[in-house]
Amino acid sequence: LINKAVTAAEKKGYDVYIIPGGSCIPKILKAKRYEGVVGVACGEEIKLGGEILAKMGIPGQAVPLIKNGCANTIFSLENLLNVL
Repeated sequence: LINKAVTAAEKKGYDVYIIPGGSCIPKILKAKRYEGVVGVACGEEIKLGGEILAKMGIPGQAVPLIKNGCANTIFSLENLLNVL
């Protein structure tokens, strides 16, 4: 699932990062100066990421995980493709 998502995003010109949590977001955004962000995460990380993006003035959209966890997470590829 993740490989399909990465391939689809890269084909559309997105840079893809797989990070352990939202606390990594500021470092990436300061280094790259992106105009917007699409994230796939659990509800807690979506909230954290949204707060960070709001402080930085960067728009973002999120696709929530269907099954949370550090391994074997599940999200809707269809929803992600619609956002991209």
